[in-house]
Amino acid sequence: MARKRGTSRFLAIAMTAALLAGCSMKSGDTPSQAEPVVIKVMYYDERSFFDQYGMLFSALHPDVEIEVVNTQSVKYEPGKDMDKAMMEFIEQQKPDIMMLSADQYTKMAEDGKLLELDSRIEEKGFKKEGLMPGMLDYLKDLSGGKLYGLVPDFYGRVVYYNKDLFEKHHVDLPKDKMSWDELLRLAAMFPTDGSKDNRVYGMSMNYGGLDLYQLANMIGVTQNLNIVDATAKQVTINSDAWKKVFGTALNAMKSGALYTESPNMNGPMQYEDYLLQNPFIAGKAAMTIEGNYLMGEIKQAQEVVKDKAIKNWDIVTMPVDPANPDVSPNVSLNNIFAVSAQSGQIEASWKFLSYITSDEFARVTSKRQTGSMPVRTQYLKDDAGHHFEAFYSLKPVQPAMYKSYSKLPDDFFMKFQEMAQQEMQAASSGQKSLDEALNDLQTKAQEALAAAPPKESPSPSPAASGG
Repeated sequence: MARKRGTSRFLAIAMTAALLAGCSMKSGDTPSQAEPVVIKVMYYDERSFFDQYGMLFSALHPDVEIEVVNTQSVKYEPGKDMDKAMMEFIEQQKPDIMMLSADQYTKMAEDGKLLELDSRIEEKGFKKEGLMPGMLDYLKDLSGGKLYGLVPDFYGRVVYYNKDLFEKHHVDLPKDKMSWDELLRLAAMFPTDGSKDNRVYGMSMNYGGLDLYQLANMIGVTQNLNIVDATAKQVTINSDAWKKVFGTALNAMKSGALYTESPNMNGPMQYEDYLLQNPFIAGKAAMTIEGNYLMGEIKQAQEVVKDKAIKNWDIVTMPVDPANPDVSPNVSLNNIFAVSAQSGQIEASWKFLSYITSDEFARVTSKRQTGSMPVRTQYLKDDAGHHFEAFYSLKPVQPAMYKSYSKLPDDFFMKFQEMAQQEMQAASSGQKSLDEALNDLQTKAQEALAAAPPKESPSPSPAASGG
C-alpha cells in the first residue's frame, strides 16, 4: 500500500515521542519489530488532520500508522450530486474511519455501512460520564436510535457581555436561557445617542456585518421554524410564526441598539487597530455573539492595548426557544467519526476513536481556543472563572431547517437566500412593507422550487431492481 510522505514524517515523530515516554523499558529489553497496523482515515485535509488529531494519537500509539484519505478531490460542480460523488469516493478508497457530516452519517447508518458502537462502548468500558450533555443522544437520534459514531470536539456560540457597561447604565445582567425577545430588549436599554465612533451599542451582531434576513434566520432557527415543507414541496416563509420573527428582527434593526456594520479593513493596519475594530473588544458594545476564539482575542487586546480594551466580561448561553429551553441549534457537532462496517482494522480504528474522545485528549487540547472545544468538558475553564458552562449546558439539536437540505434541489437554499436578502433589504429601507416583502418572497421562492429539477435519487441496487 502506498503511503504519503507526510504520514511517514509524522510517524517518525510519533515513534520518537513514544520511545522517550517508554522509560519503563529495561536496558536488556528489545523493542518489538512488528510492522505497525495501517488505518485509512477519510478527512478533508491531511495537514489539518494531523494538527488536530493525528500527531497526538501517533505519539502515544506507534503501533498504528494513519494514512489520510483526502476528500478535496471530490469537488463541487454545477449540477453535480455531491452526496452521490462522496459515496462513490468512499467505495473506491475504502477508508476504515470516516469523518462525516450529520446527513452523511444518517444516510450511511441507514444503509448499514457503519459499525454499530453501542456494544463496543459497553465491552470496552468507554467512559460516558463527563461528555457534554446530550451528545450521545443527539448522535443516536440521527441514526435511528443506535450509535454509529463519536464526536471529539464541538463548536458553540455564546453571548458575551461587558459587566462595566451594564453597571454604568444600570441594566440588569444577561442570564442563561433568555429568549431572543429578552436579549434584544436588554440591548435596547442602552443609549442610542452620540456619533457612530463615540457611542455605545447594546449589541454587536455577527461581527462582519448583519442584515434583516440574517437576524431573522438566527431567531427562526432557534424556534425550529422551517422555510420549506420538504415533503409537500411547499415554501412556508409567509407563516404567522415567521411574520412574528421578521417583525421582531425588523424592530431590533430599526432600534439603533445593534452594531451591524462590517469592519473597515482597507489598507495597512497595526495589530492593535485590528483588535479594536471589534466594538465589543473596544468596550463600545455591551454584548456580542461569538465562539470561544473571542476569548483569546480579548486576552491579547488586554495585553497589547490595556487602556482601550474591555476589562470585565463574562458569558451566558445563546437565546433559546421558551417552548424548548434546554436545547440549542448553536451547539454544533459536525465532525462525526465513524468506522466502516467493512473495515479490516476494527480494533485499531476503535483505538483511534476512543483516544480522540478521551480525557487525555481533552486535557491536552482544551487550551487551543481555535473555535472547537473537546467534548470532555471538565477542562473547559480559565483562571478568571468565566462561565464556560454556557458553551455546553444546552443540549445539541438539529433544526428542522437543516434536515431539509438533503431533500431539496442542491441550489435552492442559495437561491432562496439571495431572494430573501433582496426582499428584506426592501423592507428595511421602507420600499416595501414587511407583509409585502414576505408575500413576494413566498411567491418567488415557490416558483423557484417548482422550476428546480428534482434531486437525483440513488441508483437502486441490483437486488432491488431485480437484476
